[in-house]
Amino acid sequence: MPEKVSTQQLEKALRGEFKTLITEVVEAVNGAQPGRIIPDSEERVRQATALFRQRLYERALQLRQKHNEQAFSPCGRRGPDVGE
Repeated sequence: MPEKVSTQQLEKALRGEFKTLITEVVEAVNGAQPGRIIPDSEERVRQATALFRQRLYERALQLRQKHNEQAFSPCGRRGPDVGE
């Protein structure tokens, strides 16, 4: 049975992207005008989190696919009825 993706593997794979997300959120909120924090930052934060969500899902799929490929042996054992 193929190995499954662990939370630790996904966390490690996304460390850089998460730091980027945090930086973008902080910059958006801090760059907003007083009294306009939500209207000035909401769209930038939404876009940053949408991109992160997409990368998160893509990375999880890539890790799962990698595990499946490693579990597959192209020169694996043949059954008794194969090739006879």
